[in-house]
Amino acid sequence: MCSRASGSTSKTKTLQYSRFHFPLSQQNLAMKIIRSQEFKADRAWGALDIANMGGTTTRLHWTDQPYRWHINDGEEVFVVLHGMVEMKYREQGEEFSTLLHPGDIFFASTGTEHVAHPQGEARILVIEKEGSV
Repeated sequence: MCSRASGSTSKTKTLQYSRFHFPLSQQNLAMKIIRSQEFKADRAWGALDIANMGGTTTRLHWTDQPYRWHINDGEEVFVVLHGMVEMKYREQGEEFSTLLHPGDIFFASTGTEHVAHPQGEARILVIEKEGSV
């Protein structure tokens, strides 16, 4: 919302960016409001880049397909925002699996091999080192 210094009136103007709305006064996108439920990528694991904070990226992913087994070269935080995701991971050669629900967080330390299998559509917030797999 943009408000005038006089305080007598308040105007709201919005800029539509993809399917997300940002105040016109903040076209530099210094502040973002993202309605994660509305985000849908054009392909599985497509992402909306939200922020890059000193080499750590925050991205919103949409998917309805499994990813692939991988090992990140840094730590990863994986937050299920919508849908359910079966997360499989390996530790000391043994495979484990857990079902993640909205609000659940999976932390993969450096070197943890893992793969995400959404159960239908899912929206996932991923925070990881820039350029990580």
